[in-house]
Amino acid sequence: MSIDEDRSFDSPGLRKLRSDLALALRAADFHGLSEGVCNHFSVAVPNASERFLINPRGLHWSEVRAADIVMVDAAGRRLAGRHEVEPTAMFIHAAVHRIARKACVLHTHMPYATALTLTEGRALDTTLSQNAMRFHGRLAADRDYNGLALDESEGERIARAMSSADVVFLANHGVIVCGDRMDWVYDDLYYLERACMQQVLAASTGMRLMGVDRGLAARVAEQALGERLQSELFFAALRRMLAEP
Repeated sequence: MSIDEDRSFDSPGLRKLRSDLALALRAADFHGLSEGVCNHFSVAVPNASERFLINPRGLHWSEVRAADIVMVDAAGRRLAGRHEVEPTAMFIHAAVHRIARKACVLHTHMPYATALTLTEGRALDTTLSQNAMRFHGRLAADRDYNGLALDESEGERIARAMSSADVVFLANHGVIVCGDRMDWVYDDLYYLERACMQQVLAASTGMRLMGVDRGLAARVAEQALGERLQSELFFAALRRMLAEP
């Protein structure tokens, strides 16, 4: 690692990104969205071709701090940071960053969203709950499970299935939620799982599910995304609640 790389990793801008990434991981565990020491959150390093911040291998999300975040290249090689990185960590993430042009990429196997990937519909119905409507027109479904993502080609296939969507449901697997800002993306991740939970609970009653007109769902999505102050305030509250010791 060069001196320039070391200074970049500890610059004020990257310290803030590392802090935000670590907070998102701790919050995801706090909200029950983690799974063992698996899955990854990544953020593209601004103005640096194919460099990314990602959570390290072997740490539970609840224990990740800003100092634990690692900088890697698109092949998953560590450029800075004190921990190792899972060799397969970037197979999905690098492709989504590069092909789908997403700055923040959050991949989880969170329970209710994953449950919907096991159904015939494969994804959330965005005409049901108000929480679901905020995702209307923003979802894609990769309907073809192809085994573990153990090579670059599988990551590229997933990224192309995502196209311009902010969220992709991966059949029999999990979800990816993307965006340009960590506070907004984490807010989407949280409310996506809430919407999926509401759909699963409603379906479990055995009663017919009653959605709204698609035009109304589109209008609600536009209203919800018209201002994101609530997303910023939520992330700020999480920072107070889950502050680093």
